[in-house]
Amino acid sequence: MWIVFIGPPGAGKGTQCSRLVEALRIPHLSTGDMLRDTNRDSALGKVVASYIDVGRLAPDYLVMPIVTKRLAERDCQLGCLFDGFPRTVHQAEQLDEFLVEREIRIDVVLHLHVAADVLLSRLLKRAELQNRKDDNQETISARLEVYRTQTAPVLQHYHDQGNVLEIDGDQPADRVFEDILSGLNRRK
Repeated sequence: MWIVFIGPPGAGKGTQCSRLVEALRIPHLSTGDMLRDTNRDSALGKVVASYIDVGRLAPDYLVMPIVTKRLAERDCQLGCLFDGFPRTVHQAEQLDEFLVEREIRIDVVLHLHVAADVLLSRLLKRAELQNRKDDNQETISARLEVYRTQTAPVLQHYHDQGNVLEIDGDQPADRVFEDILSGLNRRK
């Protein structure tokens, strides 16, 4: 299966992706993790850090090569779970083109939606637990605004394709996972 998982920062994508990857036995592609794992001492790492450390999205010209390189690996030949990617309509269009060239299409786009006050609380707690430098009040606000202005329009792109599955992420994690599996089973 080819799955795109979209939701604002703190919606629980990471938690649900871990469960889905195990259940579906497909690779998990988190561009956020890939970008954060870039060597900060390298030229590329410094450029990437200059964006993510202040809550901005890394530009498409940095993200797309990382994603397409990863998709060329053997374990991604039969599908994957995109976590937080694409984050812009341009990235969605580039991904569509990449997949169409390989006669592949996205099976489902999971949209995990959560109330803004819950997101803020979750992100501040994550910052404390994981000591993430990119999770502070100012950066969180910037990331939520970036999501609203740049990533939320990606949903319309996929709604136009008719493959979005809406999931209420404002409930216990086990219930969210049950809703995801139920939705995926209905689409098979």
